Amino acid sequence: MPRAQSPRPFNQNKSMKILIIGGTKFVGRYIAQFALEQGHELTLFNRGKTNADLFPEAEHVHGDRLDENGFGALKGRRFDAVVDTCGYFPRATRLSCQAFSDSGRYVFISTISVFKDTSVIGLREEDELGTIDDETTEEVTGETYGPLKVLCEKVVQESFGERALIIRPGLIVGPHDPTDRFTYWPVRFAMASGPVLAPDCKNQPVQQIDVRDLCSWTGSMIEQGASGVYTATGPDSPVPLSLVLEEVRQAVNPGAKIVWANTAWLTEKEVQPWSDLPMVLPYDGSNDGMRSVDISKALAAGLKFRPTAETSIDILKWWKAEGSSALKTGLSDEREAELLGELSVER
Repeated sequence: MPRAQSPRPFNQNKSMKILIIGGTKFVGRYIAQFALEQGHELTLFNRGKTNADLFPEAEHVHGDRLDENGFGALKGRRFDAVVDTCGYFPRATRLSCQAFSDSGRYVFISTISVFKDTSVIGLREEDELGTIDDETTEEVTGETYGPLKVLCEKVVQESFGERALIIRPGLIVGPHDPTDRFTYWPVRFAMASGPVLAPDCKNQPVQQIDVRDLCSWTGSMIEQGASGVYTATGPDSPVPLSLVLEEVRQAVNPGAKIVWANTAWLTEKEVQPWSDLPMVLPYDGSNDGMRSVDISKALAAGLKFRPTAETSIDILKWWKAEGSSALKTGLSDEREAELLGELSVER
């Protein structure tokens, strides 16, 4: 697959006024970087608590979006595009939509977790969405996260109509990922002095997108004045877990060896997918639809991807540059060694 390149701006001579709610952590960080690189006038609204020294050339306005008067410092301001990277509750999303109702476009970063039935293969933008009994809850859990995003989407669409752009990413990976959901694997392979444990669900589908590809494409969509709903992940068709892990291994440490453990045995040992083995979905395939979504609409709109190997190498460089901090998820070295020892004895 050829190296992904940043989409060309729709109009290189037109500078836009862009407001990003967030803008200094992960997705917002790279959309902000894209906006500045393309010469747009950028304002960042956040609490000033995360990477506050980033982007000194942008305007920084501090406030709490959960506060009824949180956007007071921006009262009366109009932007060509408002980008919402951190809308989790419909109440808060409604406040931002009201505050910037006169702006040209509202871009809401949602999630593929909005779908009701995540076992369905080939989910499309128009498929049925999840619901929640208590639509006022502001507690984010595995059960509420998706339906709350659905409600946020509805608020944006009701407020902005054809001026609303909804992006539903899948698993987002890359440098500065605060979750380590994919970072675990390039780091684990690179640091391996022995075998690396992986689940023997080799054909489990995998879709993910490098944050830089997602954000450069989102920026291009903003410049083009795009609207509607787009599911955005990659690559253009799902690939098996075994191939993804092999690409990572080859990229960062070809000498490392993968030991594939039976999923029934892993279950017996209480090794959980997603948390103990990041990126891995339930072994029984019940959530395979989350990695088998139809992204043909986004592809037609110019979404492109870089190779997994490139993402893996860049993640490792970033992780080392940041001081090789402890990973937030995945098996500890001790626990993995213990499991590998038991597995070798049983075999």
